[in-house]
This record gives sequence, C-alpha cells and structure tokens, in this order.
Amino acid sequence: MNNRLLLLSGLIGVAVALSACGRADGQKAVSQVAAKVNGGEITVHQISSVIAGNQIPSEQAKQAAAQTLERIIDQELLVQKALKDKLDRDPQVMQSIEDAKRQILARAYLERAAAGSSTQSWEEIRKFYQENPALFERRRIYRVHELVVVAPREKLDALKAATAGEKSLQDVTAWLKSQKLVFQVAMSNRPAEQIPLEILPQVSEMREGQIAVIPTPRGASVVQLLQAQEASLSEQQATPIIEQYLQGRKRLAVAQAEVRRLREQARIEYVGEFAAPRAQPASSSVDDRDESIKKGLAGLR
Repeated sequence: MNNRLLLLSGLIGVAVALSACGRADGQKAVSQVAAKVNGGEITVHQISSVIAGNQIPSEQAKQAAAQTLERIIDQELLVQKALKDKLDRDPQVMQSIEDAKRQILARAYLERAAAGSSTQSWEEIRKFYQENPALFERRRIYRVHELVVVAPREKLDALKAATAGEKSLQDVTAWLKSQKLVFQVAMSNRPAEQIPLEILPQVSEMREGQIAVIPTPRGASVVQLLQAQEASLSEQQATPIIEQYLQGRKRLAVAQAEVRRLREQARIEYVGEFAAPRAQPASSSVDDRDESIKKGLAGLR
C-alpha cells in the first residue's frame, strides 16, 4: 500500500506540474510542445529538465530526449487515469503529496541558503589532502571478510576478547552462534573512500590477515583484511574529489546553522505526549545528517 501511495503521490505531483506547464500560458508556442496526450501538453522544458537532472552526456541528448518523452507519456496516461478515479482526493495520497511538498520546499530553502558557501580555496584543498593520506597518497583498495553483528554494547568487550588472536573468522562465527547473536557474513572490495573516515586510519594500518572489531550503532563489524592493493591518488587527481567533499561539508554546516537560527527565533510548543520536559531540543532532520560527514567521500555531494 505504501509503495502504491508513493507512486500515486508522484503521479499526482506530476499531474499538477503538467497542468501548470501545459496550460499556464494560452499563447505558448507550438514548438515548445513535444506531445499532446488526450489534450494534455508535454513540453520540451519538461524533457530538458529530466535530462539535466540525470546528467546525460551531450552526445546522447537526442536519444535520451526521445526515450524521456515516452516515459513522460506513460506517466501522463497514469496521472490522467488516477485523476479520473479521484485518487488525488484519497486522504493518504493527499498526505503523501503534502509530505513530498514539505521536503521539496525545505530542501530548496536550504540549497538557496547554502548557495554562496561552495567555494574552496587551494589552501583548503591542499590541507585536506595532506591531512588524509589514507584517502589519497596512501590510498588502497581493501578486500575484506566481514561479520556484521547485532549486539548490545555490553557484549562488545567479550566480542573483542573472542576475536583476539584468531586467524580466521570461522572461530569468531562459532562464538557468535554460541552467544545466540545475530550476524551476517559479507565479502567485499572497498576503496578507501567507501570506508567511514573515523575508522579509515585504523583500517589503513591493518596487516593482511588481521582481524579488527569496529563498533557500529547496532553492534559491531568484525573485519578481517584479506588483501590491500595500492591505488594512490596524486593531489591533482584528488582535487575534484576534495572540492566535492568540502562543498558538501560547508553546505551541511550552513544548513545546520540555519536550522538552529530558525529554531531560536521560532515559538515551538510540544503538545500531548510530546509535552514532557526535554533536556535538549529535539534533533532535526538536518542535524541527523551530521553523521554523513563521517562516511567518506563517496556519500557526499
């Protein structure tokens, strides 16, 4: 049901956009209309917007435009049928649309607030490169065998003791089963930028075959390093990556500061079961994103 509501809310949202774009200007030039579906207009601007959002290479733009138009036509048909069936009046669909609208408006405001904070100096880039050798100058690609363990905090010391001196994860697996702890086994190749920044220095110092226990919010990750392949990046190669990361970090800092400022100026009243005394203000969705800074360069834009 939730997936259906998300689809329908997206379709209704598109219907509103199509209606606004297709009928706002009665004198719209025919050249701006790419297709008509039961009288509803699909514009060139809509197609261009989708292509720009997907970052399609210029040499593929013509083919991508034709494919995008067909997808929008399919979408328009579904939207028209949804509107005919009055799904836009369904309370759950209406709530989903309102939720999406709030997210879009909040993100648009934060993006505008952070628009002037994206410039990085050469000194900032060089400093970040020099302070993170495991990401760049001594960057490696790590092949790891991992046990993702769900465990309470009080079990972590026992888990570390159980892994001490072990030469493989098989014995650790046996101990986890004896403790009735839930875990998953994974094998992966991870470049340095896909490892959280707070543990990357520890991982970069591991020897092949060594096992480490890394705490996680839900328990721990027991990692055995199988192989580490050198894959260094020069300062020149790393510059666009660092620029992207620093831009994301600055924009996040601006967003957090703006939310704090708005909270300080606002009158916020907690009602009902939420009215109990609070030691500190409730964290906002922007504050929750703070942890993303620590997850390496790959997750930041």
